[in-house]
Amino acid sequence: MASLREIKDRIGSVRSTLKITNAMKLVASAKLRKAQQTIEGLHPYEATLASILSYVRAASPKAAAKDKKNSASGKTAVVVVASNSSLCGGFNTNVVRKALDVIYDCEGDVDVFAIGRKAADALRREGYPVPELLSGSGLNTEELVGHTDYEESTRFAQMLIDAYESGEYGRVLLVYSHFVSTSRQDVMCETYLPFDVQPAAEGDDPADDSYDIILEPGAGAIVEYLMPLVMKLKIYTVLLDSVASEHAARTIAMQTASDNAKDILDELTLEYNKGRQQQITAELLDIVGGSQ
Repeated sequence: MASLREIKDRIGSVRSTLKITNAMKLVASAKLRKAQQTIEGLHPYEATLASILSYVRAASPKAAAKDKKNSASGKTAVVVVASNSSLCGGFNTNVVRKALDVIYDCEGDVDVFAIGRKAADALRREGYPVPELLSGSGLNTEELVGHTDYEESTRFAQMLIDAYESGEYGRVLLVYSHFVSTSRQDVMCETYLPFDVQPAAEGDDPADDSYDIILEPGAGAIVEYLMPLVMKLKIYTVLLDSVASEHAARTIAMQTASDNAKDILDELTLEYNKGRQQQITAELLDIVGGSQ
């Protein structure tokens, strides 16, 4: 049995850890609320813009064919979005595991772009040469999730678009964690290029009979203008989605750590009290025996 001094030291250590986990949970919760408000405010805009583009593309078959012209050539680029820091449960591990499965299933050559230090480190350990700076753009991959900015994300999106249009890549895949709720984050793998807009939901289609739409200057010109906006917005949404998922995972992880620390603290306190009681009883017996 450990001495009372050792138990007391362990109680102090657990209490210090509990203060840290509680503080980290509060910080993660505050960041989550901000990220959640941003992503929830962005989704309706993205969905509406995509529904408009879906309708206009239907009136411009040539634009749809142009989007898919490179899909059978070039190699595959896999963009993996994780975080720069740990202490967020299985967030990074789940994303990296999914990314490795996707890479293994790809045919031909694969280039890997890791957004977030933890994903980059894990993929380098697996033998994939992951660049810290994206060539030709000067973008720091860690900054894309550390300080998510629309302008920086559009530069990254444009780099992928240019590589696809030049024929360097025939396909670009996105692997990231999609924020569903505080307790649930789903790891997704989506095809970014060739880009395909999901059809509008029933009741939201601009082609509905209740709309009277005149396309000016024409479907092709509108598609040419809207397509880059939607594609760049997609990358920005994915980054924000991943950031919100990270904060949600960290909030849950720190809550779990705090609960475990409280349980350990209760056990140690009970053990300390029992040991203290035994010590006092032994001292009383010594005093009684000495007086007799």
